[in-house]
Amino acid sequence: MLVPLTVKTVSLKMPQDLVEETERFAKASDKQVSEYIREAVREKNERQLAERITFLAAKFSAEAESMDEEFDMTTGDGLAKG
Repeated sequence: MLVPLTVKTVSLKMPQDLVEETERFAKASDKQVSEYIREAVREKNERQLAERITFLAAKFSAEAESMDEEFDMTTGDGLAKG
């Protein structure tokens, strides 16, 4: 069973030179301008998400490394040595 796709119209204001450039690229890609813009926005969103994931991964990795160093600096583990 197919789920109906919900769409919403978005109004976009762009400088004339950007409109013309976008129209040229869309035509060269054999796509309608709206399809070309949708793909461009989707690609930008994916890049932003990837950048955010990379940032968070680095942040949490650094925090984990700091915690590891703190644990390593403890003087004893509470176990008796025989």
